[in-house]
Amino acid sequence: MFLRSAATVFALAFAAPVMAQDAPAPEVLPDVALGAEDAPLTIIEYASFTCGHCANFHNDVFPDLKADYIDTGKVKFVQRDIYFDQPGLWAGIMARCGEGEKFYPVADMLFEEQGDWLSGGSGDEVAASLRKIGLKAGMTDEQMTACWDDTAKVEQLIATFQTNATNDDIQATPTFIIGDQTVPNQAWDSMKEIIDTKLAEAEATAPAN
Repeated sequence: MFLRSAATVFALAFAAPVMAQDAPAPEVLPDVALGAEDAPLTIIEYASFTCGHCANFHNDVFPDLKADYIDTGKVKFVQRDIYFDQPGLWAGIMARCGEGEKFYPVADMLFEEQGDWLSGGSGDEVAASLRKIGLKAGMTDEQMTACWDDTAKVEQLIATFQTNATNDDIQATPTFIIGDQTVPNQAWDSMKEIIDTKLAEAEATAPAN
């Protein structure tokens, strides 16, 4: 059966703390960023690949955010995964397969085709649909199997999600951290106003060249 290792780690992680007191904590993985590293403003999105509102944001709003702010060097964007369920974890593992090089292209496809790959009636059907997305992204079956079977990496992903979400007190998805402000999901016009305000603050406090 597909994804046994990832499913087992997921079940164990939510049945008990990620680590025992006498065991070393799994390493928290670095963010995968999109945009200029020296952009004046950073936006972090907490999202789940199985969250319908997250898919709506990425399909309807994210193209404007990317065109107006990320591609122009004004914003560095970071998506941090939240795992509510096993399919969300499986999708997150696949997006991170290959050390994150394909993360955002795969994430785009996962959100665009969310209704299709989540419609499977069983775990095997969901896994088969996820494999189709991975193949379109240029992965091989062997690569995806290796990533899903890498229990150490799965433990790191879960530990990273739990650590980041706890530190930032994330209660729902999508939730955004724009600069130093936590922002709930909202219409693009309202979010744009916050981004412009935070950009102005960042520019006002930036050291002169």
